[in-house]
Amino acid sequence: MMKLDDSLLSSFRILPVQQKALKKLGITSIKDLLYHVPARYGDTAQVQKIETLTKGSVAVIFGNISGLKTSKAFRKKIPMAEGVVEDDTGKIKIIWFHQAYLAKMIAEGSNVRVEGKVSERNGQLYFSNPKVESAPDLFTQTSRTHSLYPIYPETRGLTSNWIYHKIQNLFVSKILDEIVDPIPAEILKKYSLPDLRTSLIYIHTPKKEEHAQMARKRFAFEEIFFIQLERQKVRHEFKERNAFIIEKSEEELEKFVKRFPFEATATQKRSIQHILDDFHRGHPMSRLLEGDVGSGKTAIAATAVYAITTSKPKGQDFGTLQSAYMAPTEILAQQHFESFIKYFKHLPVNIALITGSGCRKFPSKLNPDGWTDISRTQLLKWVASGEIAVLIGTHALIQKSVKFKHLALVIVDEQHRFGTAQRQKLVNKHEITPHLLSMTATPIPRTLALTLYGDLDLSLIDEMPIGRKKIITEVVTPERRGGAYEKIRLELEAGRQLYVICPRIDEPDPTKELAVQAKSVKEEAKRLKKEIFPEYEIGILHSKMRPVEKEKVMRDFEDKKIDILVATSVVEVGVNVENASLIVIEGAERFGLAQLHQLRGRVIRSNHQAYCYVFTESQGEKSRERLKALVTAKNGFELAEFDLVQRGAGELAGRKQWGISDLGMEAIKNIKMVEAARAEAIKLIANDSELSKFPLLKERLESSATKIHFE
Repeated sequence: MMKLDDSLLSSFRILPVQQKALKKLGITSIKDLLYHVPARYGDTAQVQKIETLTKGSVAVIFGNISGLKTSKAFRKKIPMAEGVVEDDTGKIKIIWFHQAYLAKMIAEGSNVRVEGKVSERNGQLYFSNPKVESAPDLFTQTSRTHSLYPIYPETRGLTSNWIYHKIQNLFVSKILDEIVDPIPAEILKKYSLPDLRTSLIYIHTPKKEEHAQMARKRFAFEEIFFIQLERQKVRHEFKERNAFIIEKSEEELEKFVKRFPFEATATQKRSIQHILDDFHRGHPMSRLLEGDVGSGKTAIAATAVYAITTSKPKGQDFGTLQSAYMAPTEILAQQHFESFIKYFKHLPVNIALITGSGCRKFPSKLNPDGWTDISRTQLLKWVASGEIAVLIGTHALIQKSVKFKHLALVIVDEQHRFGTAQRQKLVNKHEITPHLLSMTATPIPRTLALTLYGDLDLSLIDEMPIGRKKIITEVVTPERRGGAYEKIRLELEAGRQLYVICPRIDEPDPTKELAVQAKSVKEEAKRLKKEIFPEYEIGILHSKMRPVEKEKVMRDFEDKKIDILVATSVVEVGVNVENASLIVIEGAERFGLAQLHQLRGRVIRSNHQAYCYVFTESQGEKSRERLKALVTAKNGFELAEFDLVQRGAGELAGRKQWGISDLGMEAIKNIKMVEAARAEAIKLIANDSELSKFPLLKERLESSATKIHFE
């Protein structure tokens, strides 16, 4: 008898190419396959027989395909392919123009579904450039068991048809009889959701559209519910721990805030108040600070650090409480090190930097106003003895060798680049749990933040520092490029610098069909030097360069040795060059709105007027609508919400970026569902934090499947 946790290899004969494809889709067990849900459904109700086809109509037929071959059209030398589809009433030819490769993707003699326009030439009917996909054999026969047939997400080496058959085999094996639903029946009843067994039947073999919808709703709820359950459990565990109680008066902090180079905004003050309140409570703070690039998050972090550094360990009037600040890249860690020196140089505070490239300390004995390079061994000694009050670094911070004496606050920048497990590493090393402040400039829709960061309290900074000019954004179509370059030239002449962002590093391979034709960093840098800005120094930056090379390019850009920096989106996180007030984004339709907004944020670091030119090749209405939102939206949150509604879940990089499936991302659009899943999870954990009354939930939570990774 098969079991849900059995590996697919022990249950089916699987070719190496299919095995590789299954692994890519994250399918290793029988349970994974059952949870691999169709992306959409084809409807066999409107299917015609070949003998009933008429010229000019759009039709769907099922049949067997043969005679596949590629050739060149005799007159125009265009690549073409053809084949013949046959059902029990007749045959019809299929011709593909310009898409000869399609014939190579279909197996000779296989059953297919064909959808497209019926054309006629010399009295013969044929399909011209139709959509052809493999079809379950079941539908090519006259007895059709259900009219909606599932179309599964495919990958190279694995067809939707193969997945369909394997799932049907599982159904026949009676495996569904051993399924027990982990979600308590009363929760399912409350939200009118079908149980797990019914949902699996409904999602893979729906008799009608509404069955498929009910099942999708159930699986979406399930995914969000388990993420929430895991988050609430973490939150509950944190609340049980002890933390340092920090007593700071508002007046004291206000004095520190007055030293900022800009006046604090209302939302900054509110966020500082949130942190102060958390510090008083005696259990560890877990807070996410979300705000656009340039909205002053670092200043808030510095204020929190100031509150910690000027407090003493409980019951002592000596010793220093320590803070650790973790950044995703070396460039950023160095930048924060430099800005913290500015914030704290009037105080007797030791600040240090630790990255893969080396260690630094401020102040240095020889140069009280500057930093000095020190050995790693020396730095680790000083951190362990408590002499270093603030340690800033990259992942190097969480290595076993780094031991603090009194770590009271951990700040994590761009937290979705760090795993929950890594966060725990920093926090679990200590008997007294440090407070945690996570920061992100990635605009996350509220529903997504509530789900992913369910264990954190949320503070939003949704206004810019006073005196900051609003960035001028212009969407530039191909015919208006020249004018945009002229405006850019005027700014460059005034001594400003320019970023040019491209979607690719190298040119696409012209021999490959379907290669994405998008601007590449290397070619664009050459073109700009040769044709547009020959008199300026141009540098390039992309993810395949070594850290040392990236470092050098960024330093040269900061020191104005480079006027124009052509880069991929690696610059989206935190690089800070105040004199760069111009940015051009090539192939803008290839980026998400939130990402475009973050890229644009690179140039609002000073009080110069900043300009963003969004270059687009796309003429589509939807694409124009999206880019228009970039010009009109007030902040990143508005854009993130717009993106979620507009682009649909599939394009929001859910699985890649957040570890959430497309179905889960659909649920994220639905605030009611997210709030319901969250409320139920909070209630369960509050009443029974160990889930001892719900062994199935507990077991499911402990299986790795529900762990979301932010890597």
